[in-house]
Amino acid sequence: MDLYLWNISKYWLFQFLGWLMFAGINIFFAFTYKLFDAQFIGRLGVYVVIGLLMSHFMRLTIKWLKLLQRNINFQLMGFILVSVVFATAVGIGETYLSMLAGLEYKEEAQWAISQKISSNVFSSFIYLFIWNCIYFIYHYVAESRKNQLDNLKLEALVKSLELKTIKSHINPHFIFNAMNSIRALIDEDPNRAREAVTALSNILRYSMSSDQHETITLERELNIVKDYLALELIRFEDRLNVQYGIDDETLDHQVPPMMLQTLVENAIKHGIGKTMHKGEISILASETNGQLVLSVINTGLLVIQPDHEGFGLQSTSNRLLLIFGDAASFSIEQLNKDMVEAKVIIPLS
Repeated sequence: MDLYLWNISKYWLFQFLGWLMFAGINIFFAFTYKLFDAQFIGRLGVYVVIGLLMSHFMRLTIKWLKLLQRNINFQLMGFILVSVVFATAVGIGETYLSMLAGLEYKEEAQWAISQKISSNVFSSFIYLFIWNCIYFIYHYVAESRKNQLDNLKLEALVKSLELKTIKSHINPHFIFNAMNSIRALIDEDPNRAREAVTALSNILRYSMSSDQHETITLERELNIVKDYLALELIRFEDRLNVQYGIDDETLDHQVPPMMLQTLVENAIKHGIGKTMHKGEISILASETNGQLVLSVINTGLLVIQPDHEGFGLQSTSNRLLLIFGDAASFSIEQLNKDMVEAKVIIPLS
């Protein structure tokens, strides 16, 4: 209700200010050309009152016809037609009121009635068409700003939903693999199974809380990666060698939660897990040219499926795009005949 009243007040404020400005401009030129007298004031007063009333009724007609909701060609023709109709009404009203009140100028007194009306209609059309143009531009700008705001809200909502969807695909996949690791240890070595459960509880706690944040520090992400690798080291034993090359200054930088862990998980599943020989994983983090560079290098062969799901390419690329835009990137390549590298580059500013 308050917003509706504000819109009404704003409309009338602009109406009165507009017609007062119109009157002020006419008075200025009347003084300039020495035409300012009582007859001029009376005639101007008649025109301003008629113009104020008719422009208001013209607005009501525009709203009744819903011109602002039509296509641009219909709007243009509609505004011209409405301007003509109401200019005719203003011209006729001004002509007869001026005659009745004795406010005609000397040169007008010699004209035929049709000539007087035609002259007044023409000048009124110009003024009312300008009024319509201002009215149209105001609503066009207001609607554009509203649409822009709605689009921004929609983009933010889509971004949030896409991030949650991506995370919902990542987390169950990881939990499934971790549970398989624990199941393999229960009968063989209960003590190690208990250690694995402890590591998994840390991972699950982190996984559940990660949905609440778009990014977390690299140090927190590394802690969960180390828990995951500790669990996998129990399963692979001597077949897995893990190396870290983490620059200290990178630990406080922000990264998407579960992203590095996903790359390590895929390196285990598609690299180490598919070879009977000893394999290794190197996790590297460095700061170069204002960018955080993360690399996961593992033993294996790069075999990308058509849908890219094998190495998490699609989900990782989507998360980086949604959070950092085009400034971030993800790539995966075969370094040599035995090693694969997954690299993430994240802007630091």
